[in-house]
Amino acid sequence: MSADDLPDLTVRPLAAEEWDGWYRRLEVAFGGAEEPAEERELWQALTEVDRSFVICEDGLPVGGGGSFGFRMAVPGGAVVPCAGVTMVGVLPTHRRRGGLTVLMRRLLADVRGRGEALAVLTASEAGIYGRFGFGRGTWRLAVTAACREVALDADGAGVRLRLADPLESLPACEELYAGLVPLRPGMLERRPGWEQLPRLQAAGREGWSPLQCVLAEEPGTGRLLGYARYAVKGGWAEDGRPVGRARVRDVEAVAPRVYARLWRYLLELDLVESVYAGDRPVDDPLLHLVSDVRRLDARVSDALYVRPVEVGAALELRGYAAPVDVVLEVADAFCPWNAGRWRLRCAGPGGAATCRRTEDAAGLALDVRDLGAVFLGGTTLAALAAAGRVVELRAGELAPASRAFASDVAPWLPHGF
Repeated sequence: MSADDLPDLTVRPLAAEEWDGWYRRLEVAFGGAEEPAEERELWQALTEVDRSFVICEDGLPVGGGGSFGFRMAVPGGAVVPCAGVTMVGVLPTHRRRGGLTVLMRRLLADVRGRGEALAVLTASEAGIYGRFGFGRGTWRLAVTAACREVALDADGAGVRLRLADPLESLPACEELYAGLVPLRPGMLERRPGWEQLPRLQAAGREGWSPLQCVLAEEPGTGRLLGYARYAVKGGWAEDGRPVGRARVRDVEAVAPRVYARLWRYLLELDLVESVYAGDRPVDDPLLHLVSDVRRLDARVSDALYVRPVEVGAALELRGYAAPVDVVLEVADAFCPWNAGRWRLRCAGPGGAATCRRTEDAAGLALDVRDLGAVFLGGTTLAALAAAGRVVELRAGELAPASRAFASDVAPWLPHGF
């Protein structure tokens, strides 16, 4: 059943005084558990009410959603505007009735009206958003390291470690983080308030310690070179062995030797048997630093989904790793203004890209969600072609375009939203 068949489901803007009920409906949609008050208050402060909407049936709220006005790094080092679609939920009584379709049409129209060419989201279920044109743009790596079975060679020369208060160290850590954003596609600039989210989400719960923070500094000057934030949950086996666990929230550093030293610290924590990091880039240097990679239980899952809202403008935002001149035949059933042929040209690294409508013969054909999947460089056009998702219409067009869209470093979303 389409949204057009359901005139009783409508979408309207959220009023600021409705936030509590709006957010509570979201909690119910995701199982009903209420978040801790401090975290809930932060989400209220972060919510951009003028970008938020309510789904109604006969005037009564039954769900909602919205977006954040983000800036995200893209291949080539630019940090560009994008909409972070978020807080999307419908009450269990109103699922599978077209409410999400109505909402997504309104949200994407709002994003387009703001002049934002890109939308991104994280999906509670991976199969939901492809029909709205979102493609899987980044992966995330989760690793569990058995501390006694893994060694890491890091001498630590020129690095001094110091435990610090997580709150007091935030400004310095955020300054370091900001300098790293342009270096990896998918990383988000953190606007005021967002630096609090990792601290609250990792705070002491279910026996875990409050968030700990270790700083890596330059001896003598005290200049911050890196940091790691983590929590520990103690435990003892029946034979008296310590079987504590550490859960890593962040590890950031300005140089490889600093990154290695921080991980050595984490893997050598007293009374800790295993260290878990649940959200790392898939090309994380840790995979190459440990003595025995088989002692890392590594798992990969989907993370950020990307959607070009304006195809031409979106493809002009990013850089390209090699020269490219290709005509793309883009299918977009949900946002039909994108459908048709687009000629993408760029001289290569450092060059400005142009992407304009054309009547020229197409070299490649693909759906807009597959364009989203390759946008940040974490998936290649060649890989999608092997899966039948991209079609080479003219011989010789696929390989150079695939090389141009690639990124030297894997795109990565450092935190959810």
